[in-house]
Amino acid sequence: MDLQQAIEKSADFIHQADALLISAGAGIGVDSGLPDFRGREGFWRAYPFARKLGVSFEQMANPRWFEQDPHLAWAFYGHRLNLYRQTTPHKGLQILLNWAKSKTNGYFVFTSNVDGQFQKAGFPENKIVEVHGSIHHLQCTLPCDRDIWPAGGVEIKIDMNSFRALDPLPKCPYCGRVARPNILMFGDWSWVSLRTDAQEASFEAWLSSLREKKANLAIIEIGAGTAVPTVRMTCENLAITFDAPLIRINPREPDIYSSIRGVSIPLGALVALERINDLLTKAN
Repeated sequence: MDLQQAIEKSADFIHQADALLISAGAGIGVDSGLPDFRGREGFWRAYPFARKLGVSFEQMANPRWFEQDPHLAWAFYGHRLNLYRQTTPHKGLQILLNWAKSKTNGYFVFTSNVDGQFQKAGFPENKIVEVHGSIHHLQCTLPCDRDIWPAGGVEIKIDMNSFRALDPLPKCPYCGRVARPNILMFGDWSWVSLRTDAQEASFEAWLSSLREKKANLAIIEIGAGTAVPTVRMTCENLAITFDAPLIRINPREPDIYSSIRGVSIPLGALVALERINDLLTKAN
């Protein structure tokens, strides 16, 4: 199947579906100007300080920094928080939302991204699973309490020359320790998963309703790589369980197992979504 045929088949799958699962990894944000930290060099280009330290993204995204060097930890996460707040989601997310709203059996978003871009694009909170948590919510580093609270009033100022967050750092309202983002990090035994647990329960309830209704589900997976395969594996398992078509949009790792019904589109998110949408618009 050539690229144009894959685009046409994708449009057909989406048109026929009455329920839509939208799944995404870091690659969906590239067209909005967000880094995807692909490989050590990519991460170091985005964060030159990490090159000086000789640490990878996996080593930096570790809760131990909040204990060992909280000003460095909050420089890293505070910079990302500020970046995500300033970023405007690209047009592709609005295209996805328009498709999703047209489905009689509803839709859900399943993402490993912590950036809140789907909410910013207009997707409602109760239709999103953030499987690795959200940078827009905080928790205690210990944690002394299982509470999770919004980071809305938190402003992180950073000395970019030394790459250090300036005082005051966010604090836990219960014990006064330094707070941290409510994100599942690497080697993380302190993440409070309650918010994501509730999202996953809502997601499972929706999937159960689709089974009862014998809904015609289509799955769109965008920018999800194999390095952290949570999103890809979830989509593949659901594609098999529901006998649902999987549309995998990924410029570097588009391949789909032959046992799964679906199409591979080796393009970036925005270009692929616009090309599919052009066909759907003409069909209507």
